[in-house]
Amino acid sequence: MSSPFDLPARQPEPSASAAPAPAAPAVGGHAEDRDTRPQYVLPLVVRLERADPPARTDALETSARAVLTLLADPRVTDADGEWAERVAAWEDARIRKVVRRARGGEWRKAAELPGITVTGESADVRVFPPIPLDGWPKELAKLQVSGTDLDDPRPPGPAPEGVPVLWLNPALEMSAGKTMAQTGHAAQLAWWELDTPQREKWAADGFPLAVRTAPAPAWPTLTDGRLPVVRDAGFTEIAPGSATVVADLGEHYRPAPRLRRQ
Repeated sequence: MSSPFDLPARQPEPSASAAPAPAAPAVGGHAEDRDTRPQYVLPLVVRLERADPPARTDALETSARAVLTLLADPRVTDADGEWAERVAAWEDARIRKVVRRARGGEWRKAAELPGITVTGESADVRVFPPIPLDGWPKELAKLQVSGTDLDDPRPPGPAPEGVPVLWLNPALEMSAGKTMAQTGHAAQLAWWELDTPQREKWAADGFPLAVRTAPAPAWPTLTDGRLPVVRDAGFTEIAPGSATVVADLGEHYRPAPRLRRQ
C-alpha cells in the first residue's frame, strides 16, 4: 500500500552536548518540489501463510523494525554503499512504502531478491531497497496488496517501559497493510530525530519498540507538536492530511534537548 507522507514541521537543530546530527534528508519544502523529482517506493513483503498468519501488532512492530534495519545497514549508510544512492533518491522525493503479502513459493522467490528479512515473534517481513514506481521486479509485482487484514489473538499488553512507542490514532481504521506502512513511516521519523550515537545505541539494542493504539484522551497531547507525527497524503483508505502515527522515542532513546536559535 502506497503511503506517501510529509515531514513534520519542526526539524532537529544541532545539540551542544551530543555529536552533530546527520544531515536531514532533502525532503523538505513544498510538495510540488518533491513531486517533480524521480519517485521511488520502498517495498515491504509480509509473510502471510493461510494456516499460521502473524499477529497484527507483531506485524506492525516488525515492519517498523524492518525499515530501521534497512536505514542502518552499511549498504545504505556507507557513502559508497550499494543501496545508498537509491535511498537518497527515495528520500529526496515523497517517502512511499508499499506492503504486499506472500506465502509459500511466492515468499521463497521474494526472499531470493536483494533485501533484508526481519523476524518478530510471529511475523516475517522482508524489506527491499527502494525501486522506481514503475520498476517493480516481477517477483514482487505479482504479489497482492489487499488481503493483509490481521488480528491479535489477545490484546497487546502495556508497552515495555522505556522503549520507543509508535502510537496509532484511535479514531482511524486502517487495514494491517496500510498500518504497517504507517508504522514504518513513524519509525523513519524517529530515526531522523536521533544523532549518530543514539542511532548506534538503538541499532545495537536490536531496535526495541512497541506499537499501541493511543488512548483517545491522550491523542491531542501526543499531536501537540512535541513529537514526530505521520500525516498521510490520503491516496488510500483515509483522508489527506490524517495524522496516523506519533513516534515517542521513550526515555532511553529520546534526543537530548536541542538548543533553539534565537
